[in-house]
Amino acid sequence: EVQLVESGGGLVQAGGSLRLSCAASGFTFDDYSIGWFRQAPGKEREGVSCISVSDGRTFYADSVKGRFTISSDNAKNTVYLQMNSLKPEDTAVYYCAASEPGTQLIMSGSSWYGRLEAWGQGTLVTVSS
Repeated sequence: EVQLVESGGGLVQAGGSLRLSCAASGFTFDDYSIGWFRQAPGKEREGVSCISVSDGRTFYADSVKGRFTISSDNAKNTVYLQMNSLKPEDTAVYYCAASEPGTQLIMSGSSWYGRLEAWGQGTLVTVSS
């Protein structure tokens, strides 16, 4: 069974940093893309960043490009999202998700493309002004 567990959320002041972790289990990590998504109150869930674990290709939404960095530690089956220069508009519940095996996730502009198989439970990030 595919399982994803996020951690690392919290309260931070604008301009600060946080690192989120997504620990994966129950599947062959290299066969998947892992994406980070977020949902703010009253808004739709949006893609933030994703990584192809097998080859390390990364994608970012325009809203976080240059501020967030996604990476993976394949030995630990964990994907990280380093978030710098945080803004109040980054406040949201952040979720990681795994693609269907052997498929890609792609993020471009404000859109994302792919088929998702599993979601984590989410971790709350609050950025105060």
